[in-house]
Amino acid sequence: MPESKGRSKPPYIPPRTAQKAQGPNPRWFVPLMLGLMVVGLIWVVTYYISGVNQYPVPALERWNLAVGFGLMLAGFLMTTRWR
Repeated sequence: MPESKGRSKPPYIPPRTAQKAQGPNPRWFVPLMLGLMVVGLIWVVTYYISGVNQYPVPALERWNLAVGFGLMLAGFLMTTRWR
């Protein structure tokens, strides 16, 4: 049985992508990151120690937990951008 001739194709060369060199973070980045995590922790601890619903913001009631964990989450997400 005869064999078919293969087509000659040039090898695949991926396109060049210019990547911008990333410098270090600004000086305020790490203190803000740690500050958000610490303030969130203090917020949640204050909520539990105060007898639930007295502090930090009585009108928020159980949403104080969401605020505290939101602050901690924001600080944690900043750690993924830390260089």
